[in-house]
Amino acid sequence: MLTFLVLTGCRPAAPAPAPAPTAGNATDVMFLQMSLAYADQGDQVAAVAEQRAEDPRVRALAARLRAEWRAESETMRHWLLRWQQPLTADPAEGAHAGHGDPHSLRAADLAELRGSRPADLDRTALTLLIGHLHNCVAVSRMESAGGGYPPARDLAAAITQTRQEEIRQMLQLVA
Repeated sequence: MLTFLVLTGCRPAAPAPAPAPTAGNATDVMFLQMSLAYADQGDQVAAVAEQRAEDPRVRALAARLRAEWRAESETMRHWLLRWQQPLTADPAEGAHAGHGDPHSLRAADLAELRGSRPADLDRTALTLLIGHLHNCVAVSRMESAGGGYPPARDLAAAITQTRQEEIRQMLQLVA
């Protein structure tokens, strides 16, 4: 038999490449849970801006953000449910302890926005959204560095790029 293998040039087959992961690791879950929470918070600011901003560019940007967050959130929910993970982390379990939870929007921030005079609303909304998008980028970068699920890392990279461009646009609008 050995002579046959040597004479025919047959070699053992190379091992098959490892299959791509079908479930996420703890970083993926954290990224998705935090991103869902951020999308919900950001949507509250963007909804006010979309309805009440004086500058049509601010209204259009707010509408675009809301559409992006809806689409991204649908994908994120799908992955978490497929992995049988909760959509939100239990704060009592300290699920996100140790990663330096970036500042989330506070109820006082939203109250200030909702109570803004029309002349101040655009600047207040943009300022809140700029800080908020910086936090989204920080969480996406954590995913890019430690996530194990390639589609989630791809989503994080796309979010980082898109949010950075949106921040640049907002900075121009507040200048």
